[in-house]
Amino acid sequence: MIIMKRVFILLAFASIVVACSTNGKQEANLQAQRDSLKAIKDSLRLDSFERASAALEEEKRLEAEKKEIAATAAAAALAARPKGSNTNTVHYVQSPSNGTATATPQAQKKGWSSAAKGAAIGAGAGAVTGILVDKKDARGAIIGGVVGAGTGYAIGRANDRKTGRVQK
Repeated sequence: MIIMKRVFILLAFASIVVACSTNGKQEANLQAQRDSLKAIKDSLRLDSFERASAALEEEKRLEAEKKEIAATAAAAALAARPKGSNTNTVHYVQSPSNGTATATPQAQKKGWSSAAKGAAIGAGAGAVTGILVDKKDARGAIIGGVVGAGTGYAIGRANDRKTGRVQK
């Protein structure tokens, strides 16, 4: 019995010693892993910051090139336009203070309006949906295209009003 107690005490003491000695090694390993992870995270942050900075600089450079090209094209168009022709539209704005109307030239916008884009996209999407839904392909495509075009036109027209392209 006494030997059993001594063996048990000896085993308990040995396990405490082993546990304490490996804990220091584990803590050192954990700290080394933390340091290496921190270094990796810092390098990734720096790398992503440099990439974002380079992308921003590239975007600024492209924007400056676009402005330069647009200015050159506008100057060329102005030089090529025959004298005496006026392609600008004139809108009459009534002054609220004295009731007189003044003419203000405003350049006409070019390209597709949002209403036209919406109608085209809606017609295409509606036609495809109509084909998929209806068993008779032609009938489904026609109905879907008409409904889609109408919906796209309505949404695009509202957008044109918001941007000022179309007056109410």
